[in-house]
Amino acid sequence: MKENEHSMYYFERVSEISLNYQNKKDILILDNTSQDVFKIFNCLPHPCAVCYLDDGAIIHANPKWQNQFGINHSFFDMIGKNDLQNFQNELIACVNLNNVFLKEIELIIESRIYNWFSLQVQIAKIASDSRMIIVMTATNIHHRKSTYLNQIAQFSAYKNMLDVSADCIKLLDKNGWILYVNMSGRKILGISDEGMTNWLDLVPIEYLGECKKALNLAASGKNAFAKMETMDTDGIHFWHIHFTPIVDQYNQTQSILCISRDITRQIKTVQKLERQNEFDPLTGLYNRKAFRQVVDKMLNEAKEQFSSIGLILMDLDYFKHVNETMGHEAGDHLLKVVAKRLSLELGKTAIIGRLGGDQFVAVISNVHDEKEVLGFAEIALRQLDTPVRYNNQQISGAMSIGCAMYPKDADNTSGLFRCVDTALSDLKQNGRGGVRTYNSSMLIRSEQKARQLNKARQVLRRNFITPYYQPKVDLFSQKIVGFEALLRWVCPTKGLRFPSVVAEAFNDYHLSTQISNQMQIKIFKDIRNWLDKGLEMVPIAINVAPVEFLRDDYAERFLTRIKEFDIPHHLVELEVTEYVLADRGSDYVQRALQLLKENGIRIALDDFGTGHSSLSRLKDYPIDCLKIDRSFIQLIEPDKEILAIIEALIQLAPKLELDIVAEGIETSSELEILAKSGCKVGQGFLFSKAVTATEVIGMLQNKVIYH
Repeated sequence: MKENEHSMYYFERVSEISLNYQNKKDILILDNTSQDVFKIFNCLPHPCAVCYLDDGAIIHANPKWQNQFGINHSFFDMIGKNDLQNFQNELIACVNLNNVFLKEIELIIESRIYNWFSLQVQIAKIASDSRMIIVMTATNIHHRKSTYLNQIAQFSAYKNMLDVSADCIKLLDKNGWILYVNMSGRKILGISDEGMTNWLDLVPIEYLGECKKALNLAASGKNAFAKMETMDTDGIHFWHIHFTPIVDQYNQTQSILCISRDITRQIKTVQKLERQNEFDPLTGLYNRKAFRQVVDKMLNEAKEQFSSIGLILMDLDYFKHVNETMGHEAGDHLLKVVAKRLSLELGKTAIIGRLGGDQFVAVISNVHDEKEVLGFAEIALRQLDTPVRYNNQQISGAMSIGCAMYPKDADNTSGLFRCVDTALSDLKQNGRGGVRTYNSSMLIRSEQKARQLNKARQVLRRNFITPYYQPKVDLFSQKIVGFEALLRWVCPTKGLRFPSVVAEAFNDYHLSTQISNQMQIKIFKDIRNWLDKGLEMVPIAINVAPVEFLRDDYAERFLTRIKEFDIPHHLVELEVTEYVLADRGSDYVQRALQLLKENGIRIALDDFGTGHSSLSRLKDYPIDCLKIDRSFIQLIEPDKEILAIIEALIQLAPKLELDIVAEGIETSSELEILAKSGCKVGQGFLFSKAVTATEVIGMLQNKVIYH
């Protein structure tokens, strides 16, 4: 609307309003003593003036007003043309609502420049006059307003830069009204104009208290932070909100810079990492660390409730064999299937976890007795009754399970895990498959095992291992036909020690392999030394523990070491036990023995008769010699059936192209019986105990050992 048209419109509206308000009782009316009121105005500390509503003619101005603005005939002439129409419209609205209103506006002062003022406006009437009046006070806010406008101008200057930011950047007043918002902020908040929206109105109700508190803290001049979550079509968004007060030269907060940053990606990354830290990525079950925390919590609850919990440790038998024969993908598939089956069958009453490798674990709260725990274990055991299929191949599996209870077996998490592990180890030592519950005698055996393993590590670390050699003798000519290298070491305090002290080490692949490596190196050094001395050599037999065949490279490593010492292959014999042939993974053994046989290494089957002896099994392996265990030899005098078995074996051996060696001959009568039965070679204390490498030199020179 043009200026003249608006002036006419305003005058007509005021006249109309004045007529309507002639008899209105609740409007402020100054009576005929208004001059006394004006005298009161003169005492006010703020600039105060009274003017007519219709044309702005000033009726009265107190000294403070005159000092600030000078002498003016019309208040409307003091207002900038750009603000006048808006101000007059607000006056009309104020009359209609009968309100007092506040207005920040630029007014011309005595020096003929504009300053910003805060006006408090009240519409009133003089009793003796039909025209309505305006009563107002003014407060100079020019410095504060100018500072604020400069800030807005600076924001405008940086508009392009701020609009590039993905953050929601807002300038708020102390009450939360949005004074400025960048482009990203407008899109995020769904607003188009500043000044018309209070940011607090956009905050979800559950975060309103936190955001109000942060805003008030910023208004008091301190940095503040808040967190918030919002929901849209993309899902949940997480926000980090930083409030920075913008202060003037008097350190008074004029506005607040509010930056809301979408940290959804970071939060989801953290959540993903936390999940990975808590759950096994392959099976989705609790991992070792998280599962122990679950058991900790359940155990604490059980202590408070005086109840029991059961722990079940499950180990897949021959899982390594699956990985090596069918590939790790097949092994992973088996683990996932087992995890799913366990979850379906036990998950409603137990919490399932995977400790790593092929080990699963389950914990059950509020169990009544050991029988109930065994019931859960039997359910777990049956999960592999149905074969698992992978790439049209069938994976047959079995499971070994150890069980324990709180508080019966242990009173803390570590103790409970130690008990199930001990029960499982005890089961696997005596054959795999089935369920074993913990008892205290197992701990004694477990501690003994730990001592033996620790002793083996000490022996290895100190390089105490020393091969001793027991001669093999022709029972008829009494000549030495070979030696068996036996493990010994000399303890500084206890003297000569035997393998039984570290028997458990031979069930551990790494320890057994390290012991074997040290033994072989020292044996080959001795053989090389004897050859270099020009002695006429006989074959040296070297024992190998079954566990050493767990990796399919034993033969290659053995042949490489022989080559390093330049030892003729016919001077080396390898002794393996029946257990090697019976154990799962015997295909590795067969390949290794065949390769060694092809390279001229003789193979002897040691301790024959102590295991599940079977001559039919020998046809699949390149065995050259059977060694009859000393436990049989000791019975040939009192037990005629044992003697008959040995005689039959001795007579059958040539037809199978096998040599026979009798172990543990200790008496002349045993020697005589064996010789009459046709046994040609033997060894034992009757001939000689195991001797040092130095003593072997004399024996090789003499050739004959027994007269």
